Amino acid sequence: MRSLYPNQFVKLQVLKSHLEGDQEIIEEVAVIGTVSDKDATRELLQSKGNQLVYHTSHKEIVLKVRGAIGLRGKFHYAD
Repeated sequence: MRSLYPNQFVKLQVLKSHLEGDQEIIEEVAVIGTVSDKDATRELLQSKGNQLVYHTSHKEIVLKVRGAIGLRGKFHYAD
């Protein structure tokens, strides 16, 4: 993929990955299409499920896995 799309953003569908500690190592992907530098952040924020935006200057695709973010404080529910 890096040789087909050198030094640019691409939108990907993750086909196969595994967890190692707090990292998800991406093993197989399908290219959805290229993304302009201008649109990369917007495309990333709109990505859902197993889609992501990646820059081909990086050798590997490794994602940091975050725990669920909880809300603090007291909640009062109306009856």
